[in-house]
Amino acid sequence: MENITTDRLLLRPWEDSDVDFVYDLYSRWVVQRFIGQEPRVMESRSEAVERVERFKAINHPIHGIWAVTGKDDGRLLGTLLLKPIPESGEEPMVASQDVEIGWHFHPDQWGNGYASEAANAVLEHAFLSGLPRVVAVTNPANESSQSVCRRIGMAEKGLTEKYYNSTCELFVLENPATS
Repeated sequence: MENITTDRLLLRPWEDSDVDFVYDLYSRWVVQRFIGQEPRVMESRSEAVERVERFKAINHPIHGIWAVTGKDDGRLLGTLLLKPIPESGEEPMVASQDVEIGWHFHPDQWGNGYASEAANAVLEHAFLSGLPRVVAVTNPANESSQSVCRRIGMAEKGLTEKYYNSTCELFVLENPATS
């Protein structure tokens, strides 16, 4: 997984030293409330250790789960992901052919445009790498993430039950070079 940079951000692989940030981020209800069928907060630092290990285990030339940091100060800001999205169905759900983009940022960083900036950079990476399209799904009540989807040019496709055994708002962006 390669580093991705923007004017203000560095997206890099996760490191063991990031565990405390991951625990702080994912132990907050305001961050977790729209994630998963039954949202829950991270309850222990050991869960954060496991999460960082899962993030680090992704070894793919296109897909990844990046730590988003300030380019100048290295301060951790959030998470940006680009990975196969699980289709609804029997547990465990199987990854579909579709690739999703998503983001989770620390509440102290909301409103700074970091999610849009990081997502645009990852979309550029995805499309230059040949992905034909990228999808995003949000909880229907997650208006903030839906606004990010619109800002980065994704088309709203309405409600779907195709992914995560859940009803989600679906957004799609086709690769401009192939559409």
